[in-house]
Amino acid sequence: MLVVDVTMKKKSDQISLIKLISLKNKKALITGSGAGIGKAIAHRFAEAGANLVLVDINFQNIAKVKENLGQFNVEVELYKADLSKSEEINSLWEKMKGTEPDILVNNAAIYPTKSFLEVDHPFLERVLNVNLNSVFWMCQNMIKSRLKKGGVIINMGSIEAVLPLKEGLSQYDISKAGVMALSRALASEYGRNGFRVNVLVPGGIWTQGTKNLAKEAMKLNFGVLKSGFEYRMRSPLGRMGNADEVACMALVLACDLSSYVTGALIVVDGGFLSAFLFSKKI
Repeated sequence: MLVVDVTMKKKSDQISLIKLISLKNKKALITGSGAGIGKAIAHRFAEAGANLVLVDINFQNIAKVKENLGQFNVEVELYKADLSKSEEINSLWEKMKGTEPDILVNNAAIYPTKSFLEVDHPFLERVLNVNLNSVFWMCQNMIKSRLKKGGVIINMGSIEAVLPLKEGLSQYDISKAGVMALSRALASEYGRNGFRVNVLVPGGIWTQGTKNLAKEAMKLNFGVLKSGFEYRMRSPLGRMGNADEVACMALVLACDLSSYVTGALIVVDGGFLSAFLFSKKI
């Protein structure tokens, strides 16, 4: 007996690639969009036709990003917010009431280093508030406001949460591990409500933050120098990635090219994790 899955699309029903990748008539909110990966994501989303809501603690930075996006015919809203404070997150969503985004990208994060034995409560609380708790509250507001519409959520993890590479980042590692666990839980719980929730897991990416680390290395900070050297040596591609390479994957997850992808951890690390684990087995 031949069983036919009537939910499968016929070839004649296939959507063109241009339409699949388009974000036209969509609104995307991107946190930490004043620099680095967030800035790159804003550029690619605007290029794909999305209207943007840029959120950052540094208003001048997102104002500059908006200027650079002038070449695209999209609307760009700017909001200054300290995402470590839940009241500012709630205020942000209250301002957007009735015009909530279709796509949420939780990119904002901090990664201060400190020896595990020297971490105190205020330091840990700050890192967790920015990196994990803000993602929780942003996702909650997104899902509450679009419970009957659905939407796309992209959260930012890190290979540090899978394979710690650098000393002094235990607080960062647990925050990103929490983001990854939260994302998969939300994907499972709210998929039937039309939400796709995925995680981008970047490896070594060349941003202003990593440039600052490079400056430390130039001052003979051998810990930083050693970790950077080991990363490049173990990476199958033999180099660091750049912010746009992460942004391109964010675009794939945001658009209908990934309409059947949710609860996924998408690693963008030039093959570092797989190569490292393989070398350890040997």
